[in-house]
Amino acid sequence: MLNSDQTEIDLPPTHSESESVFSDCGRTGSTEDTGGVGLCSQSRTAETGDAVKKDLQHLSREERRRRRRATAKYRTAHATRERIRVEAFNMAFAELRKLLPTLPPDKKLSKIEILRLAICYISYLNHVLDV
Repeated sequence: MLNSDQTEIDLPPTHSESESVFSDCGRTGSTEDTGGVGLCSQSRTAETGDAVKKDLQHLSREERRRRRRATAKYRTAHATRERIRVEAFNMAFAELRKLLPTLPPDKKLSKIEILRLAICYISYLNHVLDV
């Protein structure tokens, strides 16, 4: 995961960046010159990454954050973190529910009812200890 000062490298280049990168590639390091190795593709990747970094440097911090959050990779990671958080939250409510006495014991309670019942039960226990 990136922090707010880092930029996302895998953003697609703009039209003008891709033209300049591919036009340089056609003139210098083609695959025929290197025996099919393809040095041009390596330099193209490095140049594209540098061009994207350079393009993103002029953007405000908020705009860089907005662009990074718009990527599918970020949204997937965020959804996963949120799902884990909600599951932990629900498990905590389930554990609290097990500690509270109700009639019938298997009665389904909402989260707000669990909290209110816990408050009442804690105050009752405090009262029992004071007496």
